[in-house]
Amino acid sequence: MTTPTTLLNGFLGAGKTTLLQSLLVQARDMHDVTLGVIVNEMSTLDVDGSVLDTSEVISRKSPYFASIPGGSISATEGLALFAEAVERVLADGQVTHLLIETSGSSHPWPLLSAIREMPALQLNGFLSVVDTVVLQQDHDLGRAIHPQASENLAAGRRGLANLLAEQIMFANRVLLSKVDKVSHETVQHVAQAVHPLNPYADIVAMQWGNVSLEKTLALPRYDFDRVAQLGAELTQWDKEHGAGSMAHPGSYKIGNRVLRDPRPFHPQRLWDVYNTYLGLGIYRSKGFFWLPSRDNLVLLWNQTGGSVGLEIVNYWKISALEDGSLNLSDWEQEALRNKLTTAHPDFGDRRCQLTVIGDDAELDAFVTALKTCFCTDEEVEAWKRGQDFDDPWPQTVRALK
Repeated sequence: MTTPTTLLNGFLGAGKTTLLQSLLVQARDMHDVTLGVIVNEMSTLDVDGSVLDTSEVISRKSPYFASIPGGSISATEGLALFAEAVERVLADGQVTHLLIETSGSSHPWPLLSAIREMPALQLNGFLSVVDTVVLQQDHDLGRAIHPQASENLAAGRRGLANLLAEQIMFANRVLLSKVDKVSHETVQHVAQAVHPLNPYADIVAMQWGNVSLEKTLALPRYDFDRVAQLGAELTQWDKEHGAGSMAHPGSYKIGNRVLRDPRPFHPQRLWDVYNTYLGLGIYRSKGFFWLPSRDNLVLLWNQTGGSVGLEIVNYWKISALEDGSLNLSDWEQEALRNKLTTAHPDFGDRRCQLTVIGDDAELDAFVTALKTCFCTDEEVEAWKRGQDFDDPWPQTVRALK
C-alpha cells in the first residue's frame, strides 16, 4: 500500500514551518486523517522540530514524527536518513498521509528522484513556498531570478538564483507567502514574474499558512514525466561542470553557524546589532533566547532577510519555580527542581541557542557582532540585583490564531 505524500519545499524563511503547523492544526478536525511528518533543517540545532513540539500540534515523542537536522535531505547522506525516517514513520500502517518539510537550502530534484523510487510513497502535492517580501526587496519582484540564474549557468556556476528558480520549476503548486505584508499590486507583479518559470503550477497567495488541508490532500498525483527532462539536464550540467552538486548547500555558498550560551542578550545591544550588521547575505537566523528584561519568557528569534519577529513560545522552568504567585504544590515544585538538577547555577534552564544561515562570506561578521550582545559579568550581576535594562524591542503582545 502506498501513502499519499505532500512535499513542502521553498527557500529559507519562506514560511514552510508555519504552513506545516496550519495543516497539522486542521488535521485535528479530520478524524479519518492521520498525518505523518518528516522535518529537515540545515542546522544541527533543530529549531523547527522544537517549535513544532512546543506548539503542541505534534510531539517529538509521536511515532509519526521524525526530524532530520544538520544538512539537506537531498544530499546523499540526507537521502539515506530520509529513507530511514520514512520507514519509521510509516511502520505501523496508521499514517494516511505523509507531509515532508525540507530545509530551505534543499534542491528538489534529488529528493523527487528518490521518492519516485520508493514504493511506499505516492507523491501528490509539491508545494513550493515563495517569500513575496524577499522577492520584492531583493529580486526586483522576482523578475531578476531567471536572468541571474541563466547568467550563472552560462558562467559555469550555480548560485542562489538557480536554487530559487528550480524550487519553483519543479513544483505543482506555488504558494506566495506573507502577502499580508505587501500590496495587492506587488502580489500580482510577483505572480507574473514567477509564472513563466513554471506555467504548469497553480499560484496561490498565502498568509500565516492559511492553506486548506482538505484541498492539499486532494491534489492529483505528481507528474514526474513533466520534470524528468529538466532534472536530467541539471544532472548532466553538474557532471560536465564539476561546480558542485545541486544537492549541497555549499554549491550556493550557503553556510550556517550555531551560537550556544547560557547568558542573556542585552536588549539594547541586540537591537543595535540587528539594525547595523544584518546584511543581505544573512538569509535566516532563528532560535531560542532570553533577555534580562523579560527573564521569565522563552523567546523565539525568527529572522528572514531584513525582517525579524520575536515570539513567546513558553516560560522557563526556573521562572515558574521562582514565581510564588503560581501557588505550585510541593510535588510540583519538587518535579521542577528534579528537572533543573543539572541546570546553570545562576540561570537555570535559561539559555540562548541560535542558528544563523547565509552567505559564507558574511556569516562570521554577523555572528561575531551577535556575540558582543551577550551580557557581561557586571550586567549579569546587575540583573541579579533586579536592575532595569533598556529594552527597545516591541512590548505589545499579539496573539495569532
